[in-house]
Parts: sequence; C-alpha cells; structure tokens
Amino acid sequence: MARIETQFSCQACGAITPKWVGRCTQCGAWNTIVEETTRKKSSSRSGAPIAFSKPEPVSAIDADHAARVPTGMSELDRVLGGGVVLGGVTLVGGDPGVGKSTLLLQALAALSQKGCRALYVSGEESAGQTAARARRVGVGSDDLLILAENDLEAIERAIEETKPAVLVVDSVQTVRAPELESAAGTVTQLREVAARIVERAKRSRIAAFLIGHVTKDGTLAGPKVLEHLVDTVLAFEGERGHALRTLRAHKNRFGSATEVGVFEMTSDGMREVPNPSAFFLSERPKNVAGSIVAATSEGTRSMLVEVQALTVAASLGSPRRTVSGIDAQRLAMILAVLERKSGLHVSGCDVFVNVAGGVHVDEPAMDLPIALAVASSLQDRPIFPDIVAFGEIGLSGEVRAVPRAEARVAEASALGFRRAILPASVAAKLRNPEATKLQKSTAMDLAPVASLDEALALAM
Repeated sequence: MARIETQFSCQACGAITPKWVGRCTQCGAWNTIVEETTRKKSSSRSGAPIAFSKPEPVSAIDADHAARVPTGMSELDRVLGGGVVLGGVTLVGGDPGVGKSTLLLQALAALSQKGCRALYVSGEESAGQTAARARRVGVGSDDLLILAENDLEAIERAIEETKPAVLVVDSVQTVRAPELESAAGTVTQLREVAARIVERAKRSRIAAFLIGHVTKDGTLAGPKVLEHLVDTVLAFEGERGHALRTLRAHKNRFGSATEVGVFEMTSDGMREVPNPSAFFLSERPKNVAGSIVAATSEGTRSMLVEVQALTVAASLGSPRRTVSGIDAQRLAMILAVLERKSGLHVSGCDVFVNVAGGVHVDEPAMDLPIALAVASSLQDRPIFPDIVAFGEIGLSGEVRAVPRAEARVAEASALGFRRAILPASVAAKLRNPEATKLQKSTAMDLAPVASLDEALALAM
C-alpha cells in the first residue's frame, strides 16, 4: 500500500510549513511556497529487521576510509585537496556554458586511464551528444561509461550493475525520483535525489560529482540543504568574453576551502594554467597611469594580477562607480578614504576599476593596489613598473597587515619585480632572518608603509 502526503515547502530555502503562506517564515521570500504531493510506500511491521550501525572506537576505524585518488589534473586536485575522495560527494556549480561538463569529462578520462571505472550520467543531453563532446576533447576509454537517463531508479540500477569508482550526474536538477509526483528540479525532488545519491556513494565508496544549475545572481539553485548534504562545493567561474576559468572551493570537508584552480578554455577542452601570474601579466602595458600589479593569495597559492583604474570627470548626474573583478562596496569605501584622508577629489569623477584577465579577487589585500591605481589615474602619473603592492586600508587611512606576505613577495620576486609596497607591520617580520628565509632567496626591496599617504608618495 502507498500513502499520499501533502506538504508545503519554500523553493528558495527549502523550509517546510504546515500550510500555505504568502511569505516564507525562514528566508522572507515572497510567493515561494508551493504545495507538493508525495506518494510513499507504507512500512510493514512484518518485514525484515532493520540493521543499525553501531558506535566504534576512533582507534578501531580504518583511516583509509577517505582515501584519495589523484585525477591527473593538478589544478583540479589542488582545489579538491589532493584528488577525489572515495565515498565523497562534490557539488559543482557554474553558469551555463562555462565548461563544467567538459572539465569533469576530462577528469573522468584521466581517472579511467588509471583503471578507475567511471560513469557519466547525462540528464540534459543524449548519449551521442555527450560522446561527441568527449571525442572533441580527446576522451576515449572503455572504462568511461555514458548513460543518458533522468529516472533515479534507472540510474541506481546502472550504478549497481557497473560498480563505478567515480560517478558524475549532469545535472542533479534534471533527475527525478518516480515515487514523487512533483516535477524534476523542485525542492522535494532535489532533496530526495541528492540524499539517495549521497547515501549510495557513502555505502559503495563512490566518488560522486553532482553538477548543479545556478541562479541569476550566481548562487547554486535549489535549497541550501543541498549544499549541506554534500562534502565539497565547487564553483566554476568565468566571463563569457574571456577564455580564463577559475575553480574555487566554497566548502571542503576533506581539505582547504580557500584554494583556487585556473584553467583556460580552448577548442580541445580545458587547459591547465600552472603559472597564473605570468598569464595575467602577459599583456600588461608599461608606464601607463592607472595600472599597478597586486599580490593576491588564494589558499596556498599566491598570484599577481594587474589592477587598472580610470577616472574621468562626471558629465551628467551622479558619478558612476563601475567595477569588474572586485567588490563594488569595497571600492566605495576606498574612494571615501582617498577623498577624506588623502585630499584627492574623486567625488566628482566617474571611476572604473578592472582586474585584467577576467579574474575575480575578493580579499582585503586588494585595497592598497586599488587606491594606488585610482590615484595614479586621477593625477595622470604612472606607477613605477617594477612595483608590486598589497595591504588592507582602514577607515582612518592606515595600512593594515594581511596574511601570507612572505609567499606574496616571493611570487613577485620570481617574476622580476624588485620593490614591494606592503604594510609596515608585515615588513618588520619579513626582515627578521629568524622568522623567515625570504631574504636568503630574493633581492626584493621592501617598502613598508603605515598610511595611505606614505604609499602614494612611494609609488609615484
């Protein structure tokens, strides 16, 4: 026998309410509560007894339960923490066409060449379309299996029959559990599909990847419970007009959640960029006002990026603040500090700030390079080309310390830069031979600054 259950859930956050309401009581969104009918099989008391897990001492549990398998793609392994984890589930999100399917196909191809059986489930394309893409990027192996299916029970049967070591579901919003009457992609379907795939991956020790759609603001579509169910959440980002793609970890139970991998989209698939700094600075102009190199840090990786600024007199209405690759609110704060503490009149100018190459950087260490680039453009005075800068700016105009200063300076020295404008508190630690080995390996001239005015005087 089967019983029919009706519930009301929010399509934005997944919250369940006993009745329909106009506004969700959890996230505050309007008109997101929908009625969903589920058909569930009733349990029988005469059935076989349920087997429950028993607690075990931590010393008796096999530490190899979370064994890693390197994919062969160093940039992907960096973000994952060293490779895929058997029994781990990863949710990969990104804009349509950014290259999520291509990236994971290449990863499956590399794993299958090592003898790992891989199953790619396509819910959006036919098996022929997926195979054509695989051949285009040079993927071909008998251990890489492709299944075009939307039915969750059929997918589970295929997993039981093929017993893959790695599984990709593209995408989780297109898969539907037949016992639920709601359409694919709804909150109830997403919760059921994700939970059953996660449970099967844990039980069979399958490294599973779920590809997810994103909303207009770039967040993963579906309830937040989807992100809580999985072990790792990755975001594949990139501008449509640029070939550069970045893979960032937003959550990682098996490694660091601050790493970033860099790829370049080509006609043959995703090409890894092992030296992003050289890639970002390859077309940098010299002796041009409004341009400076910033030393950023993503996880254990330090990168150099070019920050460009352009200021022009505002002709009509309120001055515009246009950004690309940085936080617009952060720029507004920096401009206020430049106006009030350094005497630079930017309130009547349109200000445009861009991080060249299409990369997005969101860390306080970008404050000082942005301020120097804006001041350089406003005064039409180029910054010395061999200078690199990093540091956080406070509301009083002070320059504050940022982490991983030694790695930032070492990266700049490796690319030929000879002077670094950095916070004074950081420079004092770097000059201590007992605290760091930096001075033994580089000839960088450290220019410590305690305030924004000091940095402006040294840069131009």
